[in-house]
Amino acid sequence: MRQSDSAIVSDALALSYHVMHPGGDSDPGDPNLAFYLDGTYHLHYILRHPWQDKQSYSFIHISSQDMLHWSWQPTKLQPSVTNHGMFSGTGFITKNGRPAAIYLGLPGFYGLEAPRQTYIAVANDAQLSSWQKPYPVLPKGGPDGKDIGLLGDPDCFRVGDTYYAYAAKNNQPLCKSTDLVNWTYVGPFLKHDMPDVAAGEDLSCANFFRLGNKWMLLCISHTMGCRYYLGDWDAENEQFVPEIHERMNWRRPGQPLTRPLYRDFFAPESVLTADGRRVMWAWLTTANPAIDLKTVQSLPRELSLAADGTLRIQPLRELESLRTDAVTLTNLLLPSPDDAGNAAANPWHIADLDGDSFELRISIERREAERKRFGFLLFATDNDADIDTTGAYNAEGLPVLIRPESGTICVGETEAPFAVAQLPEGEDIELRIFIDKYLVEVFVNGRQAALSVYMGYRDGGNTLKGYLSPRRGAPMTIRKVEIWKLSPTNQGFLTGAREP
Repeated sequence: MRQSDSAIVSDALALSYHVMHPGGDSDPGDPNLAFYLDGTYHLHYILRHPWQDKQSYSFIHISSQDMLHWSWQPTKLQPSVTNHGMFSGTGFITKNGRPAAIYLGLPGFYGLEAPRQTYIAVANDAQLSSWQKPYPVLPKGGPDGKDIGLLGDPDCFRVGDTYYAYAAKNNQPLCKSTDLVNWTYVGPFLKHDMPDVAAGEDLSCANFFRLGNKWMLLCISHTMGCRYYLGDWDAENEQFVPEIHERMNWRRPGQPLTRPLYRDFFAPESVLTADGRRVMWAWLTTANPAIDLKTVQSLPRELSLAADGTLRIQPLRELESLRTDAVTLTNLLLPSPDDAGNAAANPWHIADLDGDSFELRISIERREAERKRFGFLLFATDNDADIDTTGAYNAEGLPVLIRPESGTICVGETEAPFAVAQLPEGEDIELRIFIDKYLVEVFVNGRQAALSVYMGYRDGGNTLKGYLSPRRGAPMTIRKVEIWKLSPTNQGFLTGAREP
């Protein structure tokens, strides 16, 4: 489903290895309905488009063998087939092995003013080339004895032979069924919420699934962006009992405090891979005004549980297959700025990055990183303009800094929790930095991930520099810096952009 030629994404905005809509403005772009079926991965995302002189919403369908190289398939889940527009939901597999979708439908071919209803659709084949007619989910019973509707983004999961479905609003009502047709109200999905969740945060774009020996609820609140819970399923009371709640998205300084719409990392969706890994994507909604309406998805992230029960977040391992032109640097010394004799020596030149797409892996021994404010500058320059009138460094480019004074890692203006002091004894530091033109995603120790956008990537420099806090610091040795160029995976995007 294409927009006009005048709305096609420009070459400057077209990314090399992130999923991106090949047409023009495509807000919203929530990823939806992820499946692994007969050797192929399938992912959908929402597209708003004109329909019968108004607007409606369809699920764009893409497919891949490796979650990196995607092809755009004919759009089957659209109002001409379903008789309604489609908002977020999830995909699941029925007891007889059929792929199915549960989602929020917008009857009437048009927008938000229409009545809303949760629907289920079942695919006719593993290629998702056709779907049965969707039907509404109409639970019997409710907290006051009256029948309820599931309003807001729904999710469906199975425990044994029982299907459960819940939705984002009205205290997240949970209902159950044994046949996906006849549904009865159970009660509130959450046994309780967590103390760091603000009253009014909804539970939208949710996935609920087993992860190791726990259950994970991956979701958003519309104001605060992507987040997750870890906990247990209480089979007797048919409720999720959360134990941990953490954010995957954080406010940037330019985003207002009193009108929170923090959506840089938003609307997650996940899939179980052929070898049992849980992989997620998220829509990068407000990462930068230049791309806010272009439907860019995050890198796929692997989610797993560590031995201590906390979440690990790693870049998709298939990304390693894109590596070319390896460069390895070892035992790089960043002198103390005081010892260097002048501030111009800090940051220190490490390498030139000639190209648009890279992976960097940087290893630092734990003892070298203790209580140091350090990091790296991307897109930096070697010009004298880097030094201001006081002799201090003007941080041109995009900083990736670890800050002991705040217990955070900064990627551009995004600041996420991460503290070297809280790592287990003996755990060294590993940064993995992915550069795709202007989009940068950073993973640190598999414990945290953050991203930023630097639209001036072609206007500045191509230098990677190391940084140490410039007052009374100590030198640092970087054990290893590995640099790879990454081959593009966007042929499907380019083909989709050219097709009528």
